[in-house]
Amino acid sequence: MVAPKIQTLWSIAQASSAYRKAPQSQEPKVPNWELVDQYLPLLKSIVSKMRIYFPLHIDIQDIYSIAISGLIHAAQHFDTNKGIYFGKYASMRIRGALLDELRRMDLMPRSDRLKVKRYQTELHALEQEYHRAVTTQEIQERLALSKEDYAILQEKIRPISQVPLDGTLASSDSASGEGTWSFHDLVFDPTDLNGRDVAERKDLLKLLRKKLEQLPDMAKKVLILYYVEDLNLSEIAAVFELTESRICQIHTQALGMLRKLVQKSL
Repeated sequence: MVAPKIQTLWSIAQASSAYRKAPQSQEPKVPNWELVDQYLPLLKSIVSKMRIYFPLHIDIQDIYSIAISGLIHAAQHFDTNKGIYFGKYASMRIRGALLDELRRMDLMPRSDRLKVKRYQTELHALEQEYHRAVTTQEIQERLALSKEDYAILQEKIRPISQVPLDGTLASSDSASGEGTWSFHDLVFDPTDLNGRDVAERKDLLKLLRKKLEQLPDMAKKVLILYYVEDLNLSEIAAVFELTESRICQIHTQALGMLRKLVQKSL
């Protein structure tokens, strides 16, 4: 297991390396790579502080990649004549890149977010004024909202959570240790077999077993040892005291005979 500190540096190095190798058609100006390498500790510090604002399922290396793009952009466009030192400028660029990504991930439109912010402000003001919990009617009157508009606002306030597919869901009987599934189990799989496919597969397996019994004894044993007992060809050769090439030949011939028998029945 890689130590956390080394793992962090490895993630930064991977993100930086990937960015340097990528085509930079939109950024023709070559960045100062010495500045980039010098200020990687600053990048690590900013990422560690802003990591809590990202959903848990977002990989840390993806966050480092975003931060690296901000640092490299700073190294490309830093102007010493502006009277600002590079550390402060790079910090602004790195934070800006991370904040832009957080805004991009935000599923709520800006207009709705302003409404929610006003609701929270007015709710807090009323609680301070009345020194108690505010009723629905009181907040509706303060915001001048109808019941319908207030219900719509409540829907927007309800948080949207992004859950990884390897998360779990427990049923009412989960206390007994049963009834717990992963979200992945509940997602429809288009490749999953339907009832007809399952029935056809069972019929085919019955046919294979029946035709397998019609093979010569040696051919049947080799197929069983290979496909059922999971032995490799050299192990089967040791069992029968034959060469591996001879077992390979018997295996090939047995498959050919079995295929012909099944095709004839179908």
